[in-house]
Amino acid sequence: MRGLFISGTDTGVGKTILSAALLAAIAAEGEPVSAYKPVVTGLGEPPQTWPQDHRLLAEMAGMSPQEVAPLRYAPAVSPHLAAAMAGERIDSSNLIDHARAHAGTPGTPDTPGTVMIVEGVGGLLVPFNEDFTVRDLAVALALPLLIAARPGLGTINHTLLTLQAARSVGLDVGAVVLTPWPSQPSPMEQSNRETIAHMGEVEVVGLAPVAHPDRGELAQAGAQLPWRRWLRPESCIPSQT
Repeated sequence: MRGLFISGTDTGVGKTILSAALLAAIAAEGEPVSAYKPVVTGLGEPPQTWPQDHRLLAEMAGMSPQEVAPLRYAPAVSPHLAAAMAGERIDSSNLIDHARAHAGTPGTPDTPGTVMIVEGVGGLLVPFNEDFTVRDLAVALALPLLIAARPGLGTINHTLLTLQAARSVGLDVGAVVLTPWPSQPSPMEQSNRETIAHMGEVEVVGLAPVAHPDRGELAQAGAQLPWRRWLRPESCIPSQT
């Protein structure tokens, strides 16, 4: 099965919009999709203009929010703390098993298999528990990694550190996606893009701004991304042994 793992340089950098845009664009091409965000926190916060992360991804993937995000917590804190506040501990094996269970159908030479978009929580080193991070989940699933990052001030350091953290454990980084990428980038934003590409030795692309949680608008933005190239032919969620 093909898939992509979406992480970010921080929280609030556009991971969910990028994930939703990819789901909408891939589905618009007639390919089956599934979505997985292992943990959602902050559900007790006041309602926002956009749907909650797992609800938006579920809508784009044609799934239920509970299937997309098996663990859901009210406090806007890191997953390990949210679980502890609920008297729980997140089991890393359950996170991996859920991904495998909802991976969809494998492909054949004539029919493409399901494309699973996995969205992490915050950045790569965010802990699910004291021994297991988002990066560990990405390693276990072995999918090409996309890094969502801001285009503005501070993004060079954050992005290069994230690249270093990913590559140090052998993750296959497909690209850095700057989001939202303005139609008329400033000299600083353009320089940031070029600097990250050069110093990080990585492809850097921009995701067009998406104003509304609309399937058509998300699909249009996602269609501008080279997602077919990022889906390595050999990328798959390993079978459980």
